[in-house]
Amino acid sequence: MSLPPDRLAHYEGRYEAILQDGWAANPPPSQPLVTRRGRKKQSPPRNLLARFARQKTETLAFMYDFRVPFDNTQAERDIRMVKLKAKISGTFRTRLGADAFCTLRSYLSTVRKHGANIIQSIHDAFLGQPFMPLACQGLPR
Repeated sequence: MSLPPDRLAHYEGRYEAILQDGWAANPPPSQPLVTRRGRKKQSPPRNLLARFARQKTETLAFMYDFRVPFDNTQAERDIRMVKLKAKISGTFRTRLGADAFCTLRSYLSTVRKHGANIIQSIHDAFLGQPFMPLACQGLPR
């Protein structure tokens, strides 16, 4: 499911217009006095504009497929607990402890994203039958 074609065309046109305004507001750097090899260094705004121009399809993917989230909040949420744990305690005491923490958080995040019961999934994991997303079921382990 996606936006209707006329809406897609409208927003793609606005996207291009915004990029053009950005290019106009951030002209390329003037020629350096001493010529150097390679590409001329760009300003941060021009680098961002170039990235948005190059990755237009990826940037607007949420319009073409409503299953694509508009933002990256979920990705930020997934790493937040690791950062919070490190902030509160200063660090993990061992590499093994950090790995265990990340494995558990990843498992719980996957269970939650697939709408499964978290408590039941933890119980099943202790019984040796961990939750496996449908896309992964049937694949060799």
